[in-house]
Parts: sequence; C-alpha cells; structure tokens
Amino acid sequence: MAKNTSKLLRNTIIYSVYVRNHGRNGKFTDLLEDLPRIKQLGTDIIWLQLIDAIHNLEMKVMIDVVYNHTSHDAVYVKEHPEYYYRKDGEFGNKVADWADIIDLDYNKKELWEPQIKALQQWTELGVDGFRCDVAPIVPMEFWKMARQAVEEINPEVIFLAETVHPGFIEYVRMNGHSMASDSETFEVFDICYDYDTHGELLKYFRGTEALERVLEKKRQQEVIFPENYVKLRFLENHDNPRIAALVPDETMLRMWTAFLYFEKGATLIHAGQEAKNKNIPSLFAIDPVDWSGLDIEFTGYLTRLATIKKEKIFSQGSYKIHPMPAEQVIFASYLQEDQIILGIFNVGLKTGEIDLTVRDGNYAVMNEILDGSYSNLIDQQPVTIADHRIQLSQQPIILSVLLQDKM
Repeated sequence: MAKNTSKLLRNTIIYSVYVRNHGRNGKFTDLLEDLPRIKQLGTDIIWLQLIDAIHNLEMKVMIDVVYNHTSHDAVYVKEHPEYYYRKDGEFGNKVADWADIIDLDYNKKELWEPQIKALQQWTELGVDGFRCDVAPIVPMEFWKMARQAVEEINPEVIFLAETVHPGFIEYVRMNGHSMASDSETFEVFDICYDYDTHGELLKYFRGTEALERVLEKKRQQEVIFPENYVKLRFLENHDNPRIAALVPDETMLRMWTAFLYFEKGATLIHAGQEAKNKNIPSLFAIDPVDWSGLDIEFTGYLTRLATIKKEKIFSQGSYKIHPMPAEQVIFASYLQEDQIILGIFNVGLKTGEIDLTVRDGNYAVMNEILDGSYSNLIDQQPVTIADHRIQLSQQPIILSVLLQDKM
C-alpha cells in the first residue's frame, strides 16, 4: 500500500454520480441543485467533476480516469496510433471482449508522459483524487511514477483503484498478460475495491453461498493486506446489481446497509441507492435514477450511520469479525485501547439471544465487557447485556461498551 495512505480514509463516504442519469435534464445543473442533499448524507467525496461547487460545500472531488483503453474514435487513435496494443496487426484488446474500446500498450514508454501530464493538469485544476478504471492491468511502475508526479502538486491526492475479481486476475495471467493482485496494487493506491469478497457476497444473496464463507474472506483481509489498508466497501455500484433488487425486504436491507457502514474501509454510495432503486442503470444510454423512493426517514438513517462511521475508532481501531455466535448473525467489533464498539447485524432476522464471549486470545478483553444497559448508537434505543449475552433484534445494533475495570 502507499506508505503515506491515511487511515482516516476509512471514515469517508464516497458518493458516485452519473450526471446524465442523475436529474430531470441529465445536466450538471441538476447535480448542482442536489449537492446540499448529498452533503447531508455525510458525503466526504463526490466521484465526478464540478470542482468549485463541491469544494464550497467542503467536500472533495474525485474523477474517473480510464487508462487501460480508449474508444475507437479517441484523439490518440488519429494522432498517436503507435500508443495502442496490436492483435494480429490490428487495434484490439489484450484479454477482454470489449468491442467498444481498444487497449493502450504501456510497453510503449512514450505513452507514459502524456498520461501522467493529464493527471497533473487535473490536479492543478483542483481535483482531489482519481478513481482509476481496471487499474491492475496497467503496470504498477507507471502508477508509481504517476503518483509521485501528482503528489508534487498535491501531497494529499487520493488514488482509488478499481481492482477486480480474483477469477479475472487468473484469466488475464493465463492469457499471458500481467495483472496486479490487490496486495501489489496497495503498494501504490490508497483504496482498492472490495471485489475479493464481493463475488461471494453476491452468491450469498442469491442463495448459493454460506454467510460464513463471505465473512471468512473478509477476515483474511486483516492479515494479507498492509496494516493501513483501506477497502472500498459497497453493496452496489454502476457495474453490479442494485442492492434493493437483491435484498427487497426493507428490514434486511437496513441490516446490510448498517453493516456496510460498519465495515473497515471507505463506504461507497451509488446515486439512487439512497432511494432504494432496483434498476441497474445502463452505461451507454440515458437511464434516469428513479427518485420516487426517496424518503426522509431512510436518508436520515444513512446520515446517522455516516455520523457513527466518522468516529476515530473506525479508522484507528483493531477490527474483527468474530466467529458467528449464531446462525445468520454477524458479530464484529472495533478495539482501541480501552474503547470497544460492538456491531451485531441479524441478517437472518433470527429470534433469541447470542453469547458475546470470544475465544480468540488476541481479543480476550472482549470478555471483560460490563453487563448493563447501553444505548444503540443508531436509534438511541436501550440494549441490555446480561451474563455476556444480548437479545437479538430486528434492527442492527451498534454499541459503545464499558469494561469491568473501567467502572
């Protein structure tokens, strides 16, 4: 991972916008009108443009850069055909069958300077970060040079890598091409997509994967990535199904949304997610977000979750997803010195109670939690811990708890 990556990125909410689909007219003016509402959700970074207006609301701007490929009618095609990858002497793609684009060839070192210069120019204009499309297929050596050049202008620039599913890494490598793993990508980038666990999560939602398999993949991240790693946590994005379509039950949707915000990493909200859209938007045609499902109660819920996420312990604390204390229940915690935050997410909507006792010696302090009545940080409702057990609820539970020797 980039050694200077700030753990504070784990406190951030990133809001992704497709301008043409966002408002009535599909124009930037629609989004300008909506910026205050987006800000109220707890948003820290907006992924698009509109630099001045976003900065005026004390948010940051991240733009998309697609450096692996271009369209067939790009300026480079006419002015610099030598920049492109060739297959059987013709423009083409290294591995993927993406008919609408053609690949650049980073073995051509003359390509590197203009690509880096473009990043510098955007940074000089005030862009705070870059979401880099399919970043691992572009050489990490290029990204290292690019980051160094951009940091000379803005040392706090944020680099987000769209990393890929493990199966795609394997496929690319089997076809004789290089593709970086998440661990290699973290050497340069601040944030990587959570695709190393998202495939299992989708299978779980579709009933073909066990929840414990999903959670075990997430636990592995704590030891295979650098100590200051930041994952982009998401339930949906522009390339994947809407979560409201996968989880149509409102109670269960709220449960998974709470876990999304609780997870260690930056949280992505895909425009329309807060309105519980079910339509997967088209990437190539005007396909407006349906805002009819937007309601104050649910957006207020997201705002409360965002407020909780900005607590210091969510960026600095030790994170653990504990072995499941009951079927279809996620039990996770943050530990920082003598502060403990518990998260209990009853994704199976079970009844009964669970035992909070942990058997991991590294987290033995969890067994010193003081019995008593606590307040759920989400809705301020009382929650009782008795004999180290807690009653399951149909609502997610996030608690800041006391230890016995801190009475």
